[in-house]
Amino acid sequence: MNMTHSFDALMQEFPMVAILRGIRKDEVVEHTRVLIDAGFRLIEVPLNSPEPFVSIRLLQETFGDQAVIGAGTVLTMAQLTELVATGAKLMVCPHTDPELIKAAKVAGLFAMPGFFTASEAFAALHAGADAVKLFPAEALPTINVVKALGAVIPADTWLCPVGGVTPDNVADYFNVGARGFGLGSALYKKGQSVETTKANAQAFAAAWKAFQVGAVN
Repeated sequence: MNMTHSFDALMQEFPMVAILRGIRKDEVVEHTRVLIDAGFRLIEVPLNSPEPFVSIRLLQETFGDQAVIGAGTVLTMAQLTELVATGAKLMVCPHTDPELIKAAKVAGLFAMPGFFTASEAFAALHAGADAVKLFPAEALPTINVVKALGAVIPADTWLCPVGGVTPDNVADYFNVGARGFGLGSALYKKGQSVETTKANAQAFAAAWKAFQVGAVN
């Protein structure tokens, strides 16, 4: 894959970010390989995982020409600096920190911050965010909230619920204005087998393809 492709192009191809929270460095390559085979092009290792920067470096070295690799749960400038040093290109954080977003963009990274209110979403977009993740989405009556936010947030915004998303409800979210997702425990749980990750990834890929077919017909 040509890594000059834009964030928009990658999300249009497959609008789901894989969140590998808790994954170990000795298993991260195997799990990521089956995710990429299923169609995932954005892979996140949260920094509250074991030795996350080691895992991120491994993924960048192994799959950097096939997918955008990055860190999640980025909270500080020091963590951002360490992420930049790995060569990875994606910063995901659980909150709206305009200065952190701006710094990530200056460093040439894609930025996907979390938000919980319309004010935070607009602050993140103003700071240059490539996408905004509604987090924690499961704390809200999410379908209604996404619909309401979609009425005010620019239509071309990558509005991505994170939390509580399953293959069975992705179409419901898309139909009210969500444009992508961050996928956590429904895709990967700490300690699960590569076979389980593969099956989960294929289920989400099938749900995305089914929605595309339905949207065309």
